[in-house]
Amino acid sequence: MIDMLVRLYDLPEVETTYTRVAAEGMILRRPSVYEKHLVAKWVGEHFSPKWVSEVEVAMTRQPVSCFIATKDKEILGFACYDTTCKGYFGPTGVGEAARGKGVGKALLYKALEGLRDMGYAYGFIGGVGPREFYEKACGAVEIPGSDPGIYQDILPEPSQS
Repeated sequence: MIDMLVRLYDLPEVETTYTRVAAEGMILRRPSVYEKHLVAKWVGEHFSPKWVSEVEVAMTRQPVSCFIATKDKEILGFACYDTTCKGYFGPTGVGEAARGKGVGKALLYKALEGLRDMGYAYGFIGGVGPREFYEKACGAVEIPGSDPGIYQDILPEPSQS
């Protein structure tokens, strides 16, 4: 999967997206460190064990380099940045019930703003799945020759016997 590059100094207008999720009763925020186990557990239940490791790294940063979307005190999605490598966005994921409501886009914007606030001019999106989403949402462009990029020689998950 390719990597993509985002101009953090030229992010799109975000308020419409933030207003849309807020109108649905969703809250976008950084989780507190005392919620680390809850966020990691949710990610483990919905996504990859490897992503749990990255969330745990994000939760050790000051400020925490992860955002979550919640509604009625339940996690709907998450987005990390500056965890896998410096300047990288991801991992990110939205629970099935909350997909299609702008949560992923809102979390993307929060994380990219987090990278920009750290002083980065450009952000990397590593191992992109939905390429068209990132092109449209934030003007991301493909980095030629980036497949497999940093994701080489990854240890396999142990087999279940």
